[in-house]
Amino acid sequence: MLEFYQAYSDYKDLMDLSQEMITRIAEKVTGSRQVKYRDHVLDFGNWQRMTMKESIFRFWPVSGTKPEENDLTDVESLRALAKSVHAPFDLSDGPGKLCASLFETVAEDKLIQPTIIYDYPAETSPLSKTKPDDPDIVERFELYIAGMEIANAYSELNDPAEQKARFEAQLAARDRGDEEAHAMDEDYIRALSYGMPPTAGEGIGVDRLTMVLTDSASIRDVILFPLLRPEQPAEK
Repeated sequence: MLEFYQAYSDYKDLMDLSQEMITRIAEKVTGSRQVKYRDHVLDFGNWQRMTMKESIFRFWPVSGTKPEENDLTDVESLRALAKSVHAPFDLSDGPGKLCASLFETVAEDKLIQPTIIYDYPAETSPLSKTKPDDPDIVERFELYIAGMEIANAYSELNDPAEQKARFEAQLAARDRGDEEAHAMDEDYIRALSYGMPPTAGEGIGVDRLTMVLTDSASIRDVILFPLLRPEQPAEK
């Protein structure tokens, strides 16, 4: 995993940086922007960008009843949509988690060509800064290639009071049974209180990217230490 931060920038800056960086890496490694991976030819000269909600609309099954815009904000409508496509959810899930589950079910594995999915629910992104015009959406994106998440990035939330409130909401979700909810991090809140400039951060899965650029079927073929050496019993 490669992780980095860039001060005085936001998630849009990292979208541009990531797209340019990975395109150049593909060219350096393979000699072309057209890269063969399994049964696909990936075009790193033709990136796609869409919001999470747009991807749900785009890849919704033809056989299903296509959702309307307001369906992705109403809990009961989202539950009905989740049931129709067998997306997993809990009754305690809010609109954000339900929307994310729909995305993972109907869209994620369809993202074959290099694609940036942005504007994630605040409910699933406790460390990301909210959009100025929509408090339910955060400035976050994930980068997908060959149906795999390659990178995750967002504008860092640098308001300590809001960050503490987000952590408290995550604790409440954990009490309701959400095992993926974020724990409270007092040290992080204390560090934010000293001051943090507008910053964007990103993590890139180098192993998965290596899989794609070397046409490897399994991540075990590219990671440096796929197996531990068998332990031998100590000689008496």
